[in-house]
Amino acid sequence: MHLTSLPSPHGVGTMGQAAREFAGFLAGAGQRWWQILPIGPTGCGDSPYQSFSTFAGNPYLIDLDLLAEEGLLERSEYEGLGWGDDPKSVDYGLLYARRFPVLRKAVKRLLAAPPEDYQTFLSENETWLPDYALFMAIKGENGGRPWWEWEEPLRRREPAALQEAAARLEDDVSFWLGTQYLFFHQWRALKTYVNGLGVGFIGDLPIYVAADSADVWAGPERFQLDGDLRPTEVSGCPPDGFSAAGQLWGNPLFDWEAMEADGFSWWIRRIAWQKSLFDVLRIDHFRGFESYYAIPFGEKDAKNGRWRKGPGMKLFRAVEEALGSQAIIAEDLGFLTPEVRRLLDDSGYPGIKVLQFAFDSREAGDYLPHNYGRHCVAYVGTHDNDTALGWLAEAAPTDRDRAVDYLKLTGAEGLNWGLMRGVWATAADTAIVQAQDLLGLGGEARMNLPSTVGTNWKWRALPGTFDGPLAARLRHETELYCRLPAYVGS
Repeated sequence: MHLTSLPSPHGVGTMGQAAREFAGFLAGAGQRWWQILPIGPTGCGDSPYQSFSTFAGNPYLIDLDLLAEEGLLERSEYEGLGWGDDPKSVDYGLLYARRFPVLRKAVKRLLAAPPEDYQTFLSENETWLPDYALFMAIKGENGGRPWWEWEEPLRRREPAALQEAAARLEDDVSFWLGTQYLFFHQWRALKTYVNGLGVGFIGDLPIYVAADSADVWAGPERFQLDGDLRPTEVSGCPPDGFSAAGQLWGNPLFDWEAMEADGFSWWIRRIAWQKSLFDVLRIDHFRGFESYYAIPFGEKDAKNGRWRKGPGMKLFRAVEEALGSQAIIAEDLGFLTPEVRRLLDDSGYPGIKVLQFAFDSREAGDYLPHNYGRHCVAYVGTHDNDTALGWLAEAAPTDRDRAVDYLKLTGAEGLNWGLMRGVWATAADTAIVQAQDLLGLGGEARMNLPSTVGTNWKWRALPGTFDGPLAARLRHETELYCRLPAYVGS
């Protein structure tokens, strides 16, 4: 259940009261984990996997009511604006147009009398925050254009040009600094509250960063770029049973040799920061650390890519030496080779199992529930899959029939509950279901359809849907399959 999907009268889910209420629902239902998507600032396409910074927080998630309670906003400054006509969907275009003028008023008041910890926040985040704030300010001055379309001195980060831009855009830079303070102030408070209920956060770390990001602009030496700062090859995955053209993600690829030469310091900082925000961290596209699919820059699809070797255990040994043992989930889906399986075993991280794949005749894999071991995390589907009912409606008839027969699904129980029961009944240490499946929603509530844009990341729950009867039913099922916290480790 991503934060943007929480109910809210102001266009998008936030870190406010609705988040606390959902955490209370989880605690009352006997749940131990709340998994969310990446929380970085999103750009064109609205994907949380294409962020302007791997360290920054998404300003859309800042709760306006909390700002009003702290005296940083007047309610009249945001309550009457109109945040969209459909409470079940985020209108990102409207959000972009109306959210930032409101936040500018809050930041102006914040900086008129900065809190005692403001300078501490700036100094503790000096490795990434100044670059991000300047990046966003210059981007704004350039009409949102990507950094490689800026004037040459700014593209190449010539010191004199950066100093001049920082002085010229001082107010905008201060706004982006203040926005990040507000975000992490609210996030730390929310996490403290949620943890106090006995619920932990599972965060999500994309393997790659967006091409148009402060990370690439400020550190081009970490990526496979040519002398003109253009990618030589980009990320994606090869053609398979789901897509004859493969998937062209377009992220710049890491220069793993350069990263290894400095001890993987950027990756260590990145994981340390994410682990300071979450209790457990899911790393997306784990197989890319063993070998990754590289597509020549400028290709229209992923057909002409090739596999190249990744850093393997050298990276994870460096992380463990620097940070100690980490609570990490490896998203090990995709084309799995013996080498990928060996990397997963050597890392010690649990992989994931997706129930929908068990019955999909296009997917070769060991996903039937009776084959799950303990050391894994079981899902009915992830954010990249359809909802349980949506999958049943769209699956090939033979695949659907096999699922119905295997799981003994009945309409009386609710087909979505039967699929969820399929993962609760496994030996997997942890089982996670989508909020949409708890609510029995169909394909209209799907969060993401890979390789498409314009309709994703929008789903929102209506107020009052996560109620007492639903919590009681979920708790009963959790206890029935010995998954209440009291049973953990037994």
